[in-house]
Amino acid sequence: MSCAFLRNTSISRFWLHKHSIKHVNDSTRAPILCNQTQYRAYFRSPDFTRKVRDYAMSPPSFFSSSFASSSSSKACGCLSKVRFVGWYLGMVKSHPILTKSVTSGLIYTAADLSSQTISLSSSEPFDFVRTLRMAGYGMIVLGPSLHFWFNFVSNLFPRRDLLSTLKKMAMGQAIYGPIMTVIFFSLNAFLQGENNTEIVSRLKRDVVPTMLNGVMYWPLCDFITFRFIPVHLQPLVSNSFSYVWTIYMTYMANLDKAEAAN
Repeated sequence: MSCAFLRNTSISRFWLHKHSIKHVNDSTRAPILCNQTQYRAYFRSPDFTRKVRDYAMSPPSFFSSSFASSSSSKACGCLSKVRFVGWYLGMVKSHPILTKSVTSGLIYTAADLSSQTISLSSSEPFDFVRTLRMAGYGMIVLGPSLHFWFNFVSNLFPRRDLLSTLKKMAMGQAIYGPIMTVIFFSLNAFLQGENNTEIVSRLKRDVVPTMLNGVMYWPLCDFITFRFIPVHLQPLVSNSFSYVWTIYMTYMANLDKAEAAN
């Protein structure tokens, strides 16, 4: 009798415990299901769909458009520079003398205009005849001579080691530099209408100081050119270095006559 009573009590306690757990699970699950139903209803609502569609189809902002335009402009600028360099290198290979002559003429033109800007006062006009003389010298005389000189030196000393570079520099300072300086001063003086006596007097006055200043400027430029630059680009690099030097040369070449200065 007691055993039956204990069995019935245990069964009733188990049934009550199971029923309470089920009630708790149902009560806690109801809010979760309610929230999930609300979220699903919100995501399916026309307002949410319209917001997503408007955001996806909205035009780019000012900052994004400006960033894209600046990026595209930089890319176009870099691409144009690469194309120009490729075009110039192709011209150097296909028409070396013409390309180097035109390049030298343009550099002499820019250098003479810079020299006049520095030396002339604001009230004095530019001497474009002088600029034309400098451009003609760079295009007709200096450009072709640089082409043949660098090819000659490269064939004579084909290597680009330190010893060969020093030999090329010595030849440039002892042979090419003095010859081209004399030709530059003589031709410019002749085009200005000076006679032989005046040209000789100008050479005596201007050549030696110019050569001394050139010794202080050109060795480093020649070392970089002969040591690190391929032979077909050496005239371009030399012309680039000669921009600053040509400003000084055009100033010296257009001084007063030697007799008037004395």
